[in-house]
Amino acid sequence: MSAAGAGPPRRLVVLRHAKSAWPQGVPDHERPLAPRGLRDAPAAGRALADAGCLPGLVLCSTAVRARRTWELASARWDTAPPVRYEPRLYAADVPELLAVARGTPAGVGTLLLVGHNLGLQDLVLDLAADAPGGALDGIRAKFPTSAVAVLTWHGPAWSDLRPGAALLTWTAVPRGREDDGRGGTGDDSDRA
Repeated sequence: MSAAGAGPPRRLVVLRHAKSAWPQGVPDHERPLAPRGLRDAPAAGRALADAGCLPGLVLCSTAVRARRTWELASARWDTAPPVRYEPRLYAADVPELLAVARGTPAGVGTLLLVGHNLGLQDLVLDLAADAPGGALDGIRAKFPTSAVAVLTWHGPAWSDLRPGAALLTWTAVPRGREDDGRGGTGDDSDRA
């Protein structure tokens, strides 16, 4: 089983924002993270570091909950990679997400998208031709807050990313613990 295409290996890492709150009168774009989200976002950063999935570039939705997820996740790394806050990622569907990813400079080997569902879940399902261990069935069933999916593919440039061109190689749903202000990874990781 391998990712389709020719060219250098590339990884697209998809991170759904952590659990958000629903304060009355706050516009959707401005919703903050809920207490659970404040615990889970650092756990997502630690899980990505432990899996060796530190990106060369981060494209993050401009929504408050996505930006805060990124801030807390990246605080777990020695050096945070460059980030670009991308308005098109807010409420994006698959064509919009693909357009954003395809604009990534060719020198970036690992790209991290921080965004929202249903778009991210649909993107993973659209890009993944296969995954070991039934991981695609898990993604089809649910892509919860703080979920991470890693797609591996080969191509000379990000503009060559196409549906069905990738292999889903790793998924996780990192969860922080209430008794651990640093956030834990919980037991919800699934190496695909």
